Amino acid sequence: MDVNKVGIIGCGFVGASSAFALMQTGLFNEMVLIDANQDKAEGEAMDLSHGLSFASPMDIYAGTYDDIADAAIVVVTAGANQKPGETRLDLVHKNIAIFRTIIPELRKRHFGGILIIVANPVDVLTYAAAKMSGLPESHVIGSGTMLDSARLRYVLGEHLDVDSRCVHAYIIGEHGDSEIAAFSSANVSGVPLPKFCEMRGHFDHEKANREIAERVKNSAYEIIKKKHATYYGIAMCVKRLCEAIVRDEKSILPVSVVMHGEYGVNDVALSMPGIVGADGFETHIPLELDADELAGLQASARSLKEVIDKERANME
Repeated sequence: MDVNKVGIIGCGFVGASSAFALMQTGLFNEMVLIDANQDKAEGEAMDLSHGLSFASPMDIYAGTYDDIADAAIVVVTAGANQKPGETRLDLVHKNIAIFRTIIPELRKRHFGGILIIVANPVDVLTYAAAKMSGLPESHVIGSGTMLDSARLRYVLGEHLDVDSRCVHAYIIGEHGDSEIAAFSSANVSGVPLPKFCEMRGHFDHEKANREIAERVKNSAYEIIKKKHATYYGIAMCVKRLCEAIVRDEKSILPVSVVMHGEYGVNDVALSMPGIVGADGFETHIPLELDADELAGLQASARSLKEVIDKERANME
């Protein structure tokens, strides 16, 4: 395995933005771009390469599955885009069909690195990739609710007029309409969220939490309505996830992995915060949830399980 090589499958808005973010990190010295449209991959590789005099040395090129067989990380962004009025789960049948043309190609070449799934619906596709790839489940990681959690921290930072990097809060469950804002464990630099809110002059916690959760959940729909796609925020998530893996940071990130009984959830992929490092996903952390949050998480799992069960034959 070449620890200095990354592959990106899918050169649409998300794939190209992720490549742009990664080329500036210095994490890799080789980046391979793959797309069903070879010209698109070649054009993106050329465009990115022309900026290398302002970044670290790197070989960026359009390649094939043979070129990424030994990559440390492969990022899969390929899939149909979410359209205005369409939910992420509406994409499932189309994108599982696309995955059936991608994941077996990696398996045939005995790919043994970390597979990062970004295409939507990310939880269902993470589950599908885990089943199709033959990789250890710890090596198949969905970007999950990393972006939702970043949006939550941003909105809370705005609400409290404080640096969002000091806000510690997670969106859990599905990356989608059944997601849950885990407010009961949220804090600002160790200060419980309700106490910090009152310190900043906010006292109607239930109303504020409800409005903030809805704003976060609907963020993607609003962006898609205005500019037809979201890609910068998720590209930063891909960058952050790659950093945690390449540097073996043991970072705690809310990523999507297949669950095996944790929080009463089994045989479905969804997001809970866990430790991520060089070996991929290590373990979940024991996040304290109140009764409503736990019930919401389990309901989110059931909704995803229904979709998985309908598509299970297509994942084999």
